[in-house]
Amino acid sequence: MVKRAKHSRKNNKSNKKTKVIVLTILFILIFIIGFGAFYTYNLLNKVNKTEISKSNDDLGIDNSVTEQFKDKEDDIINIAFFGVDQMNPGERGRSDSTMVLTIDTKTKKIKMTSIMRDSYVAIEGYGKDKLNHAYAFGGPQLAIKTLNQNYGLNIKDFVAVNFGELSKIIDELGGVDINIKDYEVKMVNAYIDSVADIIKQPGKHISQPGLQTLSGVQAVAYTRIRYVGNGDFERTERQRTVLTALFNKIKNAGVANYPSMVNKLLPYVETSLSSINLIKIGTNALSTGVTNLEQERFPLDGYCTGATINGVWYLKFDEEATKEQMQKYIFEDVKPTAATPKF
Repeated sequence: MVKRAKHSRKNNKSNKKTKVIVLTILFILIFIIGFGAFYTYNLLNKVNKTEISKSNDDLGIDNSVTEQFKDKEDDIINIAFFGVDQMNPGERGRSDSTMVLTIDTKTKKIKMTSIMRDSYVAIEGYGKDKLNHAYAFGGPQLAIKTLNQNYGLNIKDFVAVNFGELSKIIDELGGVDINIKDYEVKMVNAYIDSVADIIKQPGKHISQPGLQTLSGVQAVAYTRIRYVGNGDFERTERQRTVLTALFNKIKNAGVANYPSMVNKLLPYVETSLSSINLIKIGTNALSTGVTNLEQERFPLDGYCTGATINGVWYLKFDEEATKEQMQKYIFEDVKPTAATPKF
């Protein structure tokens, strides 16, 4: 098992293992149109469907947000992605990785917006707590509501993958190419042993830094590193690095291979999206030429700080500034820039 390194409370107070959200399925769907709706629909029936209420009240969508971005609704689709800490069958687990996937057909971009799991947010019915607790308290319904209420978003659907299934997805795709830094080698090997023990799969140690193809166990271990570099901030970057590597691998695999990939990977996914909506999303993205992948993380440096409240470490942040920055990035394609932070 991994030995925890000494580290400041500011960067690593959370004691739970980190999981990652690498939800490649929707990306695959973006490129599979052309194989026939009937065939695709049959494949999509393999997805694990979870129904949630789609009313604005139950989703926490403010009417002012709907009105403000009404002219964007035909061009922008936002979907919540959860990497769930679900170690045992039947348990709900926490969303230790949370992202908002934005498919923007006007700018022809797919945006991955990571949100720090320890962010101190309001969770309806539970007061203020860490963002990742919302999923444990009320599943995807409450987790989506928490995102919409705290960040002024209009998310209506989700996709989730749990920790154990992530390594299988990566292995099904033949691994991912990742550049391992010299200071990450020792820690990733420690996590490889931990991951292999948890999910009962073999994990080979990494012998040197540099660009290399990681197996599922190795890639999951890489995304869990948090006690070297810039703590949780660099950890979320590693998560997005793995997701980008998977996206590029899928995109470059060749059209003929997509049906086989979909057939293998869809059973690992849980979603509220219907098969018809998944096909529609893929069709719209294809017809408008969406192929560029972009990423960002919130809250930004300088707009957040660690704080211990009742003995628990949280990431407090400038709520109004972060909300505005996220809205501009997601809806208006304005990348955040450094300003005068409050923290």
